[in-house]
Amino acid sequence: MAAKFSLDGSMIPRQVKRLFDQRAEQRVEPSAGTAVLAYRGTNHVVRLVNLSDSGAMVAFPHIPHIGERLTIRLVDRGTLSAQVRWIKDGRIGLAFSTSRG
Repeated sequence: MAAKFSLDGSMIPRQVKRLFDQRAEQRVEPSAGTAVLAYRGTNHVVRLVNLSDSGAMVAFPHIPHIGERLTIRLVDRGTLSAQVRWIKDGRIGLAFSTSRG
């Protein structure tokens, strides 16, 4: 039987809304309101929604694949390698790689 969902960039639906925040790091409003996201060979200026030491949420109209690797250039941190962790309602969650690049 074929799987009902695929990791093609569409969200895997949750049956229950998250009841509490289990994130270990505080999310902060970024000092700069925008960043440059390199996506499939094109640079896009994106709005930073929030930022932490290990990742960011950005407003982005395109739909990358879950797990896709991108780079993001932040004013105060330079260029970082990141991986798409989730996609929802015109926003994407990025996890920064441990090495800068």
